[in-house]
Amino acid sequence: MSKRDYYEVLGVARSADEKEIKKAYRRLAMKLHPDRNPGDTGTEEKFKEVNEAFEILSDPAKRSAYDQYGHAGVDPSAAGNRGFGGFEGGNFSEVFGDVFGDIFGGGGDQGGARRGADLRYSLELSLEEAVRGVEREISFSTLAECETCKGSGARSGSSAVTCDSCHGHGQVRIQQGFFAVQQTCRKCHGSGKIIKDPCTSCHGEGRTQKRKTLSVKVPRGVDTGDRIRLSGEGEAGSSSAPAGDLYVQIAVKEHAIFARDGKHLYCEVPVTFTDAALGGELEVPTLEGKVKLKIPAEVQTGKMFRLRGKGVHTVRGGGQGDMMCKVIVETPVSLNDDQKKLLKALQESFDKCNGKNSPQKNRFFAGVRKFFDNMASG
Repeated sequence: MSKRDYYEVLGVARSADEKEIKKAYRRLAMKLHPDRNPGDTGTEEKFKEVNEAFEILSDPAKRSAYDQYGHAGVDPSAAGNRGFGGFEGGNFSEVFGDVFGDIFGGGGDQGGARRGADLRYSLELSLEEAVRGVEREISFSTLAECETCKGSGARSGSSAVTCDSCHGHGQVRIQQGFFAVQQTCRKCHGSGKIIKDPCTSCHGEGRTQKRKTLSVKVPRGVDTGDRIRLSGEGEAGSSSAPAGDLYVQIAVKEHAIFARDGKHLYCEVPVTFTDAALGGELEVPTLEGKVKLKIPAEVQTGKMFRLRGKGVHTVRGGGQGDMMCKVIVETPVSLNDDQKKLLKALQESFDKCNGKNSPQKNRFFAGVRKFFDNMASG
């Protein structure tokens, strides 16, 4: 039976570069691998076909011969051509670890040295601390370099020896049917070395659990969700690899007076009935102290006043924000008899003005009447 075109097998154009060919091969190999399709002989044949196509097209010399002479130029039975049984192509070996390491668990860290894990610490701040900046001391538990063996994992006076299973490479080659797979050495776990006389403090790990205390400088203007990165303050790496980083996650507590939105602050200012009607001057708080706020006569609930430059300097720059004061007209409570009489007299005075003193109320009820009239006529 005639063989399919290798470019067609991989699903790439004849002009495809090495990167495109490798990407197509990875995708197909992962999909068609026999271990992912047990008992499916048809898929196994397709997998072999994909491997054969990649073996040819990933080798510049073989690809050139194939482009000139087709299958005859790379036929293993022809003189001067190698067979496909061993998959000797250098590029195949390169992809081998990427693809089949994912399937069989190989392709891990080379040499066993692994960077330490990153850590996260949640730091809760008051609004004042977040706006002005603060220096806080934090304490947390982490894996640190063993002080006894200085991270070597070996008892004082001894040292690690070369692993006799992988001969110091950290990887072993395992035959899987018609191809071979490189896996992390299980004996030395990829380090290439064996500790025969482990440190009594860390039991050969090179790291021990330790309580760590740091001083963190929080810049002014941080907000909930911001992170401060402290390089190298995470977990210690294994086999003298670099330590991870510590990320300090900021959470700002709710404030009794102010709410924050980016660089702006918001607060609600309750005003009495008489202040709202006649106007006046009130003292309102800011994070920098008290300021005077002029309330015009006849102000309504919901009216917003802007105090420029009384907001927040954010860590991202862009100038200081403003503070927005929202007026809330407070209905009098706990009235005595005299106050009730005065209010009733005031209401009688309002009634004589035919709604002139309550335009919003008049507009609302006029709209209500119109609504019901339209319903009745409809």
